[in-house]
Amino acid sequence: MAAVRPLFLLIFFLFSSSLPLRSLSVSESEALLRLKQSFTHADALSSWDVNVPNSSPCSAKWLGVICSDGAITGLHLTGLGLSGKIDVKALRELRGLRTISFVNNSFSGPIPDFHTLGALKSLLLTGNQFSGEIPKDYFSRITSLKKVWLSYNQFTGTIPESVTQLSHVIELHFEHNKLVGRIPPMKQSSLKQLDLSNNMLEGEIPESLSIFDENTFKGNEGLCGKPLDKVCKDTTNNATTLSTDDHSKNTPKNNSTTLVLLFLAIVGFLFMFFACGTCAKRKDDEFSVLGREKMADDRVLQVHVPSSNRSCRETAEYSSQKGDSKKGSTNNGKNGMTDLVMVNHEKGAFGLPDLMKAAAEVLGNGGLGSAYKATMANGLSVVVKRMREMNKLQKDGFDEQMMWFGRLRHRNILTPLSYHFRREEKLLVSEYIPKGSLLFVLHGDRGISHAELNWPTRLKIIKGIARGMGFLYTEFASYKLPHGNLKSSNVLLSDDYEPLLSDYAFDTLINTPQAVQALFAYKSPEYAQYQQLSQKSDVYCLGIIILEILTGKYPSQYLNNGKGGIDVVQWALTAMSEKREEELIDPEIAISSTSSVNQLLQIGAACIDSNPEQRLDMREAIRRIEGAQV
Repeated sequence: MAAVRPLFLLIFFLFSSSLPLRSLSVSESEALLRLKQSFTHADALSSWDVNVPNSSPCSAKWLGVICSDGAITGLHLTGLGLSGKIDVKALRELRGLRTISFVNNSFSGPIPDFHTLGALKSLLLTGNQFSGEIPKDYFSRITSLKKVWLSYNQFTGTIPESVTQLSHVIELHFEHNKLVGRIPPMKQSSLKQLDLSNNMLEGEIPESLSIFDENTFKGNEGLCGKPLDKVCKDTTNNATTLSTDDHSKNTPKNNSTTLVLLFLAIVGFLFMFFACGTCAKRKDDEFSVLGREKMADDRVLQVHVPSSNRSCRETAEYSSQKGDSKKGSTNNGKNGMTDLVMVNHEKGAFGLPDLMKAAAEVLGNGGLGSAYKATMANGLSVVVKRMREMNKLQKDGFDEQMMWFGRLRHRNILTPLSYHFRREEKLLVSEYIPKGSLLFVLHGDRGISHAELNWPTRLKIIKGIARGMGFLYTEFASYKLPHGNLKSSNVLLSDDYEPLLSDYAFDTLINTPQAVQALFAYKSPEYAQYQQLSQKSDVYCLGIIILEILTGKYPSQYLNNGKGGIDVVQWALTAMSEKREEELIDPEIAISSTSSVNQLLQIGAACIDSNPEQRLDMREAIRRIEGAQV
């Protein structure tokens, strides 16, 4: 018998070694729960719960969990306000994991050890606070990567040389970090999207990357070579770059360079709007360069919101240009770059010099740029939006799109007046609407303006929004997102509460990583979970704004960090499933509530279904809204 026990054990171990290793590992549910425990502020992941009957990551569709044939293949945890330390060991238990997205959260510290997940195809970390150097060999073990988004973080050090080993990479985004040094010689033919802008890179741009446009490398003062206009010094002198002065001394006088410098100087004056750094008024106001402004989400957007405690009005006059120009100029100037391009003459003609002499007021910052009110000498007030990230199209394509916008005519659409094109950023000029946005009227000063928001007025606003969307869906029928950024801050109200839609059809102008942060349609469930977009994503945005108008509550969905506001989607769906619809209605309209209020509530709920296939399409949503009667 003494010999039997070892033989039995040997047979047992041999048999057990033939079992799949997966049976000895933790379940995928347990791995996800371990991952969740490593997060802070993980309330958004309440659906990750094994105690719910018949609940599993795939069958119950846990938020952000992507499955294929019963196995987890992706985690798309975008914009959920998550922070903490990501448990990569737990992720290793998900053997089929191919895509990770933590876009627009609040993670910080060194980049996690995602490089130990060798089968990854997409690593999306844009819009966090990761910092420190990326290890030189970080990408050498995950060479199957196709998408790498590390933009809008605080990474330092150099771009790791191992990026050259990503033989299948299609998209590579390092923009808006603090990276230094030279660009590795990336020669992958698969690379279609590259953005290294707004870092501190230096040296000559590798010849293999000269096929990309200049926006790919903007904001790196030390870079030179094609496609930039900055010439590199001879390679015998270590390829250090020439300064503007050195270049002018060693080359013939270059008229185009002079024109560029003159253009930058002129536009620099325009962007030197005032900043109320001190509240002491002086005869000659000083202006601060706007390039230092930090973007903010809608929670701190100050558009049209007055403050009775504001001790300084933040108004000033633009510095005027030296010399005179023709008043109301509408041309681009001799070089086609130094003036505004008028696309809509309904408010008259004006030029860049008219704006530069106008009294100005800072309205605020948003996901797409800064906004200013300018009142010109002829009394016309306009809003000037400075757009930093509209770099998807080259100048010809951008011009064509702006001309298209300028031809739009509809009572519920705000048609732009003019624009100004620069490589680094664009100016969009439109009429100033005094009453302001629906965001302000609903959630700002709840005084006289809000008292007028009875149910007939709110229904008028909803119907106007629907008609404007119907027009956009006719004009831009082929677009995936005919609007793309529908929310209350982009619905302006005329004096009689007729809504005007603004900031529409921008998805065609903005690269995807920036669009993810700036456009509200990217907050739809299908993008958060599957990175898919369609016109149904606009319908989701319409549903949010309907619920916002009915409840009078600020939707937490508008916020990038998920903190603050009310989750109007969860609140509405829960209350309606429990037959408690009355608690959803803003008390200010509850007294005069009619059957049409409940009708609109049902329409709003049908627009926010998490499954886009079950969601109303835009045409049906508009038809139902039009059928509602006071």
